[in-house]
Amino acid sequence: MVSLHVFVCLLGLVVLCHSDCFFQQLVIKDLRNPPNGCEDKDGKQHNFGSKWVRDCMQCSCTTEGLSCCNMIPDTGIVDISEECELVVNKETCSAKVVLKSDKTKECNPN
Repeated sequence: MVSLHVFVCLLGLVVLCHSDCFFQQLVIKDLRNPPNGCEDKDGKQHNFGSKWVRDCMQCSCTTEGLSCCNMIPDTGIVDISEECELVVNKETCSAKVVLKSDKTKECNPN
C-alpha cells in the first residue's frame, strides 16, 4: 500500500514538472489595509477563493497569491512523430494530435 502512495506522489510530480504554471506571491503593502484578493496581469481584482479561466490559463486566488496553469500542453513536452502534429483549439482550450497528411484523423504520438 505504501508503494501505491509513493507512485501516486511521483506521478503528481511528473504532471507538475510538465505543466506550464506560475505562482505570484501575494504582496501586502499596507498591514492596516490588507488586500482582499489577487490582481491578475490585466489589473483585474479577484477575490480569495475564486477560480477562473482566461486565455486557456486556469487560475485561482488564495491568501498566498495567484496561481495559473496553461490548459494546453506545450508542444515541446508532447513527443510527436514526424508524420503527426499538435493542433490547438484556443476557443475550447483543447489540443489533439493529428496526421499532417490528413488533419481529420488522430495520430498516436510516439
